[in-house]
Amino acid sequence: MRQFVRILPFSFYYLVTVLVSIASESLDLSRFKPVADSEQIPIVDFCRRPLLRSPSLSPLGTHIAAEVTNNDDKYQLFVYEIATGKSEMVGGSGDKDIYEFTWLNNTRLMFSLSSQKLRGIGLFAADINRLSRAYPLLQYSGAHLVAVPKGQPTFPLVWARAEIDESGQRDGGVFEIDSSVHAGSFIDLTSADTPSSAIIEVRDDNEKHIKTRYPVPPVGVTTGYFADKDGSLAYAKTSDNGISSLYEWTGEKWLKCPINLDETIILTCGDDRGEIVVLGPRQEGKPRAVQYMQAATGRLGSVILQDASYDFGGWFYRDPLSRHIVGAVYDRTGPQVTWFSDDYKKIQKLLEAFFPGMLVRILGSDESKNLLLVETRSDRQPSIYSWVNLKSRSAGLIKNSAPWVNPNRMQPMSITKFKTRDGYLLDAYITMPAGVTKQNPPPLVVFPHGGPWIRDTWGFNSVVQFLAGRGYAVLQPNYRGSLGYGWKFPPEDDWDFKKMHDDVTDACRAIVSSGLVDGERVAILGGSFGGYLALSGVVNEPALYRCAITMSGVFDWEAIIKGAKNNQYASPIYSELIRRLGDPKKQIEKFDLISPVRHVAKVRVPVLVAHGLEDTVVDVSESKRLISELEKYKIPHESFLVAGEGHGMAHLKNKVELFRRIENFLATNLMTKKSIGTTE
Repeated sequence: MRQFVRILPFSFYYLVTVLVSIASESLDLSRFKPVADSEQIPIVDFCRRPLLRSPSLSPLGTHIAAEVTNNDDKYQLFVYEIATGKSEMVGGSGDKDIYEFTWLNNTRLMFSLSSQKLRGIGLFAADINRLSRAYPLLQYSGAHLVAVPKGQPTFPLVWARAEIDESGQRDGGVFEIDSSVHAGSFIDLTSADTPSSAIIEVRDDNEKHIKTRYPVPPVGVTTGYFADKDGSLAYAKTSDNGISSLYEWTGEKWLKCPINLDETIILTCGDDRGEIVVLGPRQEGKPRAVQYMQAATGRLGSVILQDASYDFGGWFYRDPLSRHIVGAVYDRTGPQVTWFSDDYKKIQKLLEAFFPGMLVRILGSDESKNLLLVETRSDRQPSIYSWVNLKSRSAGLIKNSAPWVNPNRMQPMSITKFKTRDGYLLDAYITMPAGVTKQNPPPLVVFPHGGPWIRDTWGFNSVVQFLAGRGYAVLQPNYRGSLGYGWKFPPEDDWDFKKMHDDVTDACRAIVSSGLVDGERVAILGGSFGGYLALSGVVNEPALYRCAITMSGVFDWEAIIKGAKNNQYASPIYSELIRRLGDPKKQIEKFDLISPVRHVAKVRVPVLVAHGLEDTVVDVSESKRLISELEKYKIPHESFLVAGEGHGMAHLKNKVELFRRIENFLATNLMTKKSIGTTE
């Protein structure tokens, strides 16, 4: 087979570069090349938004759309015509970002707009060559795309997740939206960043676009809707008193399916109407199978995939024309792709030969499967997007998402294993700083993930590379509850937060005992549930850690349950927590054990607490209470509570400041070999 011929990049590389080059000098966003090898890599290089993300081909392969950054630390929608090189762009006014766009057909796109990186404003539509006349479709209702129907793609199905009525917030159900209705001009061109840009002004005019309004399921709080492979509304998931159910849409009403969702996890729709793809029931001693199921009867069908060591946790690739499942992308110790089609297996092999040493993923293609969008990346290289033309055997660069990163100065991420105290073998990733030896071991930062029902994966991680570049080894343990482990443990372990803490401790002790790191200089850092694990670490293991950093952390589960109760009729969280964790009024000792903020008096080391004041996932009161307890017991601490931020720091200036504080905090408390706290 002939080798590909690499040709010049698309010309929109230059346009994006010009757009971003006028960015704020104070954050040095005008530089695209890596700093000299003799210079320390600036913090901003680990915090910057990718220049381009989520590229997508139009169905016929004539255009590429993508989200691109501009000089205001936000994303705009960019469209490039392949044949002519013509490009155009649209963006929101002020602190508004475009996200989650999709092609409705070859000439029309739909996209979402957010305000202040916190709140979704609504869905908008625009036609190519007329992006400057983008118009709103559905606003102020938590609008979320369900599917694009194959037969009539300009009538997408949209879920109004948070419609407001006299009784408060509720499920607004699914609407069929007429995307061709242009209710008026909502564009202000006077403040555009470039002549080809447009600024969306938000108005409220929903009803003109609604063609069909589907009823909501009869029982419980809706937690999701999904369509069949052709984009017709098919299923809804609900939660009632903490118990999840599946309903099937018959065309006239919702019928409850006889499926126990405690035992079966729904992954996606199948290839035929009435068929779903599920992670099947537990099997003794081996991972669960991915298989088809008839929704109406609960009858299991053929097995699609069953890994030898991991439960499936990923996504499926569908053929752009037939919409049949042809591949699965998921994580084992490292990223994995499995193709069920011989054609795609050959394409994958060809691409891996063309991009040696890189992880290669097909993101999409035109309907003829001649033109592919490809992502390549590694543990030291952020995503690079390219196009590949199989017919002409040619390829070209679309965009390096982070050209300021020099992969030669990044550190490799290694996969390791550790044994828990109850005998399970689990995964962890260790990244070592440059130039260390066993005679001169580095300090260690333990960095458990949030969730907890996700997993850390092998690949480029900006936080990990920032810490490694500052001289720290970084350990990322995948504790029980992490995605892929469900088959190994009894179901109750998915909610056993004390055992999760123990796993993190066991992973830390294992790497310390290896001699690769300095066991007297260990910190723990985490966000969200990882923040919980960080505080739990210094409360329960006072001799192990020298300091802790929590970001948007959870510290008292009884308080979380009480807060969720206020919204129990609109959200399933309260009932789920009561069912899975228990009733704090009846299980006082358990909730005392898993709520580390109640035991701050045991902390013997400094703590840095960060949180966004507008966080709607974990209320900032959790961190405020922690700070109050640290003050009460005179424990050294720092705090960084930021207005205008939610669950994590989304604005560049605040993220850079957080990294700066982490850098200084660790340098103060970890770099010296002199003991900081008393741990006797």
